Amino acid sequence: MAALSGQRRLERRWGLLMALPAILGFVIFTAGPMVASLVFSLSDWKVGGSLEYAGLDNYARLGGDDLFWQSLGSTTYYTLGAVPLVMIVSFAVAMLLNQKVRGLAVWRTVFYLPTLVPAIANVVLWIWIFNPDFGLLNSLLRQGGLPGGMWIYDESTAIPSLIIMSTWGFGNTMVIFLAGLQGVPRHLYEAVSIDGGGPWHRFWHVTLPMMTPTIFYNLVVGVIGTFQVFNQAYVMTEGGPNNATLFYVYYLFRKAFRESEMGYASALAWVLFMIIMVVTFLMFRNARRWVYYEMAGAR
Repeated sequence: MAALSGQRRLERRWGLLMALPAILGFVIFTAGPMVASLVFSLSDWKVGGSLEYAGLDNYARLGGDDLFWQSLGSTTYYTLGAVPLVMIVSFAVAMLLNQKVRGLAVWRTVFYLPTLVPAIANVVLWIWIFNPDFGLLNSLLRQGGLPGGMWIYDESTAIPSLIIMSTWGFGNTMVIFLAGLQGVPRHLYEAVSIDGGGPWHRFWHVTLPMMTPTIFYNLVVGVIGTFQVFNQAYVMTEGGPNNATLFYVYYLFRKAFRESEMGYASALAWVLFMIIMVVTFLMFRNARRWVYYEMAGAR
């Protein structure tokens, strides 16, 4: 027993030693900065100045900040447009790639490739596509006899243009949907076919219910990701025109690193954290009504 307990102590020490880098990484790069930002949010601190306690002044200031509400509204608008569009496109492509056709591996690679392109390179590419004078999109429209648009250079079309752009990187969502589709039991499709059901019945009564956990996962990840949209505003529009694309994280970045208001920027960050947490909680609560888990149904 003494030898056994000694072996267990040795295993525990080695286990802690192996886990130590991950623990230190979490404390130094995640937990530590979060605690520091909470302290900064309660202070009136500007880079290069002294840290002065301000209580909840930064949070109270948010209510009268028009740009805060503008950024929150623009981000919500983008989220409500981009998340459903990306999910619909990626789900449709995943269903096509789930078929047994020649060259399937090549098609899967082609559809996934845009995801591997660096984010900034994607943005630069789309700046050219949206260019109103010599961009690809307007050129194609003119060749078809249709009028072009100003796209990201017009206040009314800037966010819809970025929503269209969001479909370019649907590869990760598509792969997750494809994995979910391949996990749908074949015998359920056979049962529907035996009962005389067609492709629509197989989709509505088998594919869609069995895919609800995957849909829910992609929905949660998509909402969290789009609430943190940044690259498009930073590289393409700088929040314009007329603050139409002043997304929340870009506004936070501007307050922190251009105006040096670290205290106010930290308050913005914690408000965003709370918004995402509340939205995620509501989605999980609502998921009980429409997400089907096979094991839960078995019980």
